[in-house]
Amino acid sequence: MRTAMGVWRWRRNPLRRPTDLFEAWVAFAALVCVLLVAPAVGWVAGIKVDGTLQRAAVEQRHERYLVPAVVVRPAGAGAGAAADPSAQRQAPERTRIVAAWTAPDGSSHQGTVPAAEEPPRAGDRFRIWTDVRGRLVGQPLDPAAASFHAGAAGLAAALTAAALAETVRRLVVRRLVHRRYTRLDRAWAAAGPDWGRAGAGS
Repeated sequence: MRTAMGVWRWRRNPLRRPTDLFEAWVAFAALVCVLLVAPAVGWVAGIKVDGTLQRAAVEQRHERYLVPAVVVRPAGAGAGAAADPSAQRQAPERTRIVAAWTAPDGSSHQGTVPAAEEPPRAGDRFRIWTDVRGRLVGQPLDPAAASFHAGAAGLAAALTAAALAETVRRLVVRRLVHRRYTRLDRAWAAAGPDWGRAGAGS
């Protein structure tokens, strides 16, 4: 910020170097990016992600059904898992059971799913999410959760844009400092041998 405000202080300063003014404008541009561009990027990214997730949530609510199921027996060690991996991740610590259910299209199914209650008992009824053909699926995406994820994505995009602007500024300043030292070394090498000698014009 101090360097950016120095743009005006260095306008007619006789000691001002061209790189000083350039560095100040680079800092000012980076500040504008952090305060204006980065939030705009985050806003746009959040809106786009939210639109995509909300459409996905609507599609899932139309394609997934909550159907009644009945506990048949506890799942044995060798029982095959018919559940969708996304459904399995919802309750990884629950006891596995064999359940039977009827799909929305009227077909009957039986498979291994996480128990709805502990301990599971044969004949217990509960509900599971399936597609129209009775295949197990995860719970549809909640609109509020979709908005939360969109907000997180927008925030991440804004922070990334701000970090990128600051990184570019630091790289430019580092390059300018390196160039200043190189010029100083050259000037010193040219004046150094005659420094302090009488009649050397120093």
